[in-house]
Parts: sequence; C-alpha cells; structure tokens
Amino acid sequence: MSAQGPVLILVGPPGSGKSTVGRLAADQLGVAFRDFDHDVEEAHGLPAGELVVQLGREKFQESERELLSAMLPRFTGVLALGGGTPTAPGVPELLEPFHVVFLDVDLEHLLRREGLVPLHPWLLPNPRAHLKELLNTRRPVYTQVAAATVPTSGRRPEEVLADVLATLPDTSD
Repeated sequence: MSAQGPVLILVGPPGSGKSTVGRLAADQLGVAFRDFDHDVEEAHGLPAGELVVQLGREKFQESERELLSAMLPRFTGVLALGGGTPTAPGVPELLEPFHVVFLDVDLEHLLRREGLVPLHPWLLPNPRAHLKELLNTRRPVYTQVAAATVPTSGRRPEEVLADVLATLPDTSD
C-alpha cells in the first residue's frame, strides 16, 4: 500500500453507492471524502456526461487520467471514482498502489435506483439495454483494479460500509 494517496478508492457503475458509502467510510475513518465526478466537473465547468459529449470519449478519458494522476499523490482520504474512470487507458496502472474496492450491483437494483436515468441521460432511450452493456463491459475492469468486491444489491449503506471497512489492510503494525 502506498504511503501517500487515498486510504480507500471505490469503483463501480453509476448507482452502485460509491458516493453514499464513500461519505460514510470517510466519516468512520476520520478522513476527507472526494467524488471524482465532482472534481472533473469543477476542473472543466461541465458535468462529466456533458463533457464526454463535448470532448469525445478519448479526450475525456485523457482528461480524467491527467486529473487523477495529479490528485492521487496529494489526497489522503476516501475517493469515489466515476463509473467509467477505471476504464480509461492508464488508469488501472495509476490505481495499483492503492486499496480499491469494487461496489458491485446487479442490473435489477440499478434500474430501481431513483434518479439514476435523469442523472445519466446517455442511458436513454433504453436504460435497461445501456446498463446491461455497461455492466458487462466494465465489470471485468472493476474486478481487475479492485482488491475486494462488495455486493450492494438490496443492502443498506451501513451494511455495505461494514464489508468495505473489513477489506482495509490492518495498519497497526
């Protein structure tokens, strides 16, 4: 584990609970919380979804990688990455020194998450098909970059939090 950088990084699809569980974990650990999508929006003045449309996927992912590369050595709290961030070229390598947890959620629970589609308009016109494809293509990447996978489907944030915290390495040595 790296001496500098986040104590915990959460990855997973939109709606998996990264921000909710991330805030709870940060509170429990007594550290700061950051939502990487917010950092991207702050850096560019546009929400990530609009930025993808404006820049194109390749340029957007380059921007994400650069921003993440600059942030990782300086931020020592809990970081929730954007759903697509781990899929950007070079990002899996950036994540290697850190403790990453994949918050896994099934399609049916994602579809029931209130407000998911309005927040991610690129899911339209067929949210089920888009989310199914997203899960199928991203799940192997999430699994690759994560030290642990914690299921979130049908579970309360506090239950997920307990499992996430249990994956943290013991630093009492």
